[in-house]
Parts: sequence; structure tokens; C-alpha cells
Amino acid sequence: MGSIFSPGKLLLTSEYFVLDGALALAVPTIPGQEFFFEESADGCSRVNWEAYHMGKLWLKAVLRYDDWQILETNLPAAADFVLKVLQSIQEMAPDKFTGKISYDFSTNLQFPADFGLGSSSTLMNNLAQWAAIDPYVLNEKCLGGSGYDIAVAAEQSAILYKTQPERSIEKVQFEPPFADDLLLVHLNQKQNSREGISLYRSREKLAVLIDEFSELTTKIYHSRNIEHFSDNMIQHERMVSDFIGIPTVKERLFTDYDGFIKSLGAWGGDFVLAAKNEMSHDYFKDRGFNRVYRWKDLVSSSEKNPD
Repeated sequence: MGSIFSPGKLLLTSEYFVLDGALALAVPTIPGQEFFFEESADGCSRVNWEAYHMGKLWLKAVLRYDDWQILETNLPAAADFVLKVLQSIQEMAPDKFTGKISYDFSTNLQFPADFGLGSSSTLMNNLAQWAAIDPYVLNEKCLGGSGYDIAVAAEQSAILYKTQPERSIEKVQFEPPFADDLLLVHLNQKQNSREGISLYRSREKLAVLIDEFSELTTKIYHSRNIEHFSDNMIQHERMVSDFIGIPTVKERLFTDYDGFIKSLGAWGGDFVLAAKNEMSHDYFKDRGFNRVYRWKDLVSSSEKNPD
């Protein structure tokens, strides 16, 4: 028996373009997902699965793994996803789900499910760590995507991440000196990242554009004052907007806000990053956006890789 924890994530730069090799900056969040496991040689080939959202039971399922059947559950679609993930683990780890062993698994998501902080990626990483298999391969089998979210969960650190010419992960320290000038605001809806990726994939892109986002990521990472950081974030928003043909979140919702506002991850939902001003909290709350966080209250501090 034991437990594993993976932090959530926020993608600060190169949303969409990270899929084609642009350098991306991502940070871990303080809340993440816990995974608890226990194995019993009781003669049964079963998996008892319980998933909690912030301590409240959400999914309960009993699976039989010798023929991969769902014996009981309160959420059939969610249980079917769990079953398929565990089947993939069995294919990758022959010593798991064999013989007459029962597995008791429980998960606890420490943030609201609509936050978009990585409920799936933290689960993939936790399961991969438990089974001692490659989390990127498991994620590709089950979900797909660039894998940056897996990297944040696995490294538990801020990272500079690239997918091409091969996967590159650099653990970094990203604790900007102007962190007190930043706010994270939830837009009251969860964005389907697959829809945004599909739109992005439908548009032709040039290699020079990938390079431009990589250069901008480097500038953002090295920004040492809020003015330079803001200028780079505004430029980033404009470049993404021009490419995918969607107005920026500031143009859609916050046209009169004094300061930059940048989408984080797939456009249209989840979190935005904003420059803080004296009226910020009242401004967002007056418009119905009540989940407003200081940088240090949501983003986990991380130390640079000692290697």
C-alpha cells in the first residue's frame, strides 16, 4: 500500500504551438491529485476504484480484470475510461493485473474539476508511477496531446518544454520578482482542449512562426519586471489570435481592463493570467468572476534542477 501525488499545471506560453515544437513554459500548481493504492492476495481478480473530488466521492466502480468487465458503478462512462486506462497499463506492465490479486485504488482531486489544471494528466502520471511505466506512452495511448502536462506532473517543477526534434524537458525555477503583480482568474467554464487543437491543426503554419513563439517564450521566462513581461504577454496573445482567428479574451470580456490579460492553455475557458491593479478584484467580481487568486496562492514554487 502507498500513495503518490502529482501537481496540476498551468501552461503560460506556446499554447497550441507546443504541439509543433515551439518552446513552452509551464508551471506546477499547489493543488494536484492524490493516488492511494493497496494490493491484496485474496483470490479475486478485481479492482475497487473510488474517485473523490476535493474529498467528495464522485466515482465508484468495481472492475474484473481477467475479462475486463465493469461489475458495478455509479458513472458508466467514467468507469469505462478507467477500465480502458487500466487495460493499457496491463499491456505495458505484465506484472500488473495478473493472477488473483485485488487492487484497491482511490484518487482525490484537490481542485475543482472545471479548473482545467490537469485532472487527466495527474491521473496518468500517478498510475504510471505506480506501475513503473512510461507516463508519456500511457498518456499517448489514452489521451494524446503534447505531453507538457505529464512533464509538469512528473518533474513537479516549472519546465521549459519542447516536443521536437525530440522531447526536451528542462526543469527551471520560475518565481518572477513581480509575482505579487499577477493574478489568476477562472472564467467559470472548462474549455475542451481537443476542440481548440482541432481548429489549430486545420490552419497552415510556417516553421518561422514556431521559432517566433520559442523566442517569445525565452523572453517571457527571462523577464525581470512587470513592464517587459506585460509587453511580451500582449504580443503573445496577439500572435495566437491572429493565427487561430479568435479574438483575445481581453477583446471578448475585458476590453476596459487596465493591464494585460492572457489566456492560459486552450482558449475560451479555464484560467487567464492578468496584471494586478488597485481595482482588480472588484473589477473581476463585478463581472461575475469570483475565483481570483494571487500567483503564490495557486502556483507551486519550484527549485531549479540541481543537475
